[in-house]
Amino acid sequence: MINFVGAGPGAADLITLRGQKFISEADVIVYTGSLVNKELLNYAKHDCKTYNSAYMTLEQVMEVMIEAEKNGLKTVRLHTGDPSLYGAIREQMDILDKENIEYKVCPGVSSFCAAAAALNLEYTLPSVTQSVIITRTEGRTPVPPKEDISALAVHGTTMVLFLSTGLIDSLVKKLYAAGVSPDMPAAIVYKASWPDEKKFVCTVSTLKETAEKENIKNTALIIIGKVIDTEYDRSCLYDPKFETLFRKEEK
Repeated sequence: MINFVGAGPGAADLITLRGQKFISEADVIVYTGSLVNKELLNYAKHDCKTYNSAYMTLEQVMEVMIEAEKNGLKTVRLHTGDPSLYGAIREQMDILDKENIEYKVCPGVSSFCAAAAALNLEYTLPSVTQSVIITRTEGRTPVPPKEDISALAVHGTTMVLFLSTGLIDSLVKKLYAAGVSPDMPAAIVYKASWPDEKKFVCTVSTLKETAEKENIKNTALIIIGKVIDTEYDRSCLYDPKFETLFRKEEK
């Protein structure tokens, strides 16, 4: 059996109990060494073989996993955050399907959740926005034309940008092209939940200045949206005048 496991955003104790169990039982672990906290490997057996995929190609990763399966070993493919976001797991699963190898996915806590926690932030405030766009700025790897930042930003919802700290010039230009105000609140969260976590609240116009001043070049999320600093309406769910399945309206 091969288990794709979400390692969580960084802090070793933010992995799920299920994920920790899979790690402790694994004979082979292939982990995303550029982002996964290596403290998680402390949960592994002393004789577990570990491979850092940061130095491997897809073909090399799959060779290790397939060989382990042939030898009847338990394998964990340890991805940062939650594997469903920028985890490149679909291409791995497709190869395993062709090899008739069984696998399962164990979800993890994404860094976009850890970033909100770091800022004491709620992404979906009543009367402000009820949607979150998770995306990235186009760099060496393209994005579909309809998902360009300038197209997405016109919606005015909360935006969380992965893999974009080194592309702030392009990001800001695209935000302006979408009509986003220079005063729109923004934030940068570096290594959310790690011991060396850093967080900075700024505006769209000062994003580049903030990143350069703090020497933030990677391993960070950028958040754009009014929810960072704005007034909002009270939630209807807990309003005495709002009847629910479990509570009657107060007269």
